[in-house]
Amino acid sequence: MIKQEILDTYEATIGIECHVQLKTKTKLFSGADNDARDKAPNTVVSPVDFGFPGVLPVLNEAAVVLAIRAGIALNSEVATLSRFDRKHYFYPDLPKGYQITQLHEPIIGAGLIDAPLPSGGSVKVRIHHAHLEEDAGKLTHPAGADYSLVDLNRAGTPLIEIVSEADMHTPEEAKAYAQELYLLMTYAGVTNGDLYHGNMRFDVNISVAKKGADKWGTRAEIKNLNSFRSVEKAAEYEFKRQIAVLEAGQQVVQETRGWNDAKLETFSQRSKEDAQDYRYFPDADIPPVHISQEEIDEVRSHMPLLPPVYRAAWAELGLDSSVVGALLASQQNAALIYDLQQTAGASTARRVAYWFASAIDTKPDSDTTEVLQAGAIPPTSFIELAAMVEKNELSSTAAKDVFNEMLRSQEAPRAIAERKNLIQENDEAAIIAIVEAVLADPTSQKALADIKKGNEKAIGFLVGQVMKQSKGKAHPGIAQKLLKERMEHETSN
Repeated sequence: MIKQEILDTYEATIGIECHVQLKTKTKLFSGADNDARDKAPNTVVSPVDFGFPGVLPVLNEAAVVLAIRAGIALNSEVATLSRFDRKHYFYPDLPKGYQITQLHEPIIGAGLIDAPLPSGGSVKVRIHHAHLEEDAGKLTHPAGADYSLVDLNRAGTPLIEIVSEADMHTPEEAKAYAQELYLLMTYAGVTNGDLYHGNMRFDVNISVAKKGADKWGTRAEIKNLNSFRSVEKAAEYEFKRQIAVLEAGQQVVQETRGWNDAKLETFSQRSKEDAQDYRYFPDADIPPVHISQEEIDEVRSHMPLLPPVYRAAWAELGLDSSVVGALLASQQNAALIYDLQQTAGASTARRVAYWFASAIDTKPDSDTTEVLQAGAIPPTSFIELAAMVEKNELSSTAAKDVFNEMLRSQEAPRAIAERKNLIQENDEAAIIAIVEAVLADPTSQKALADIKKGNEKAIGFLVGQVMKQSKGKAHPGIAQKLLKERMEHETSN
């Protein structure tokens, strides 16, 4: 166990490569189905994916359009000319012996992401580039067997690999970047974002060095992380592991490491290859990709609103950062709050925003969030519910009850409130009669005496009695006001 004072003398330098599966119908270079989830091994493949001799790849135009969308979301320059290369390595999961990717002229250039931090502020992470490439298949190694199994269902799956600069220095920053990248790619419609099925996979490159050192340490790469929590925990573990190696007088080895999520530990897999080990050269079967500026502008004109736009708009609402995060967990809910802000005003939008945030169950230290969606409920229903609270027809507690029921049943808010007998009585003439009865009740005399002695907190007892006699229907604020007025009148007489 390394002491904290030693850890504090070191700094991590972190960069992340993220593989994003594009949500096209077919693969990058073949007509095979792009959805390999729960499919029998080797059933969503084509001769191109098998690498049969004589077959030629045909670039999927839809993948290019999604790459343009990704570039816009990354605040990057989209290249009007890009080319494909062959990355050679010999594993059974790529039968043709090379992966089609982009090295020298990628489709997406430099960009920038500003990722908010839970502790406040943000981390600005530069994007070096992002490129299109095909995925490899999957190798399975049965325990105790002397053979491996090959499933080529994922071979040829369209990906963009987003490569960041090493601008992160803490596990918190790495996690925040991964989360923001996820939001950008899903909001832009680039990917389905199913982390469980590997729609986004993160490779974390991390090195450590003494604070103030003039060069970085030797880096290790932790491969194939598929959750924000694992990105953070892997960075935490690797930071401490490398410091322990250095403090023991040894050298950190450049290598690829895996992640054991059960033990929360990284483990060595293989020595890290450099670019020359892959023998890249241009792919002669795929012509250069030419994209006009008009085509890029056309894609840009159909882009949906992205998280930074929502955050900027919601600044006037004064929402807590946790509420903003909860709203952004659902693109539909975020759009609803934004529209309410434009049409019904800031007060209504803020009230509905907090209802949505309170209805979302986020488990601590987890990526699992149960998000209740607005569904087919019209915005007018949310406006009506907010108006009922504004008119004192519903208490804040009752309004949350109606809101949650409305999300589940899609019933009108007033109908729910009436069915559940939640409508408050806010007619002062009706409430004053209950106030008079409470003040005349013998059980209220002690509270009255306490109030006359200066203990104003005792009025809470009287308000409770009014609520009890009205069966919870009296508006408590009005009841308290009428009680004070009645007692002040008695005192003055």
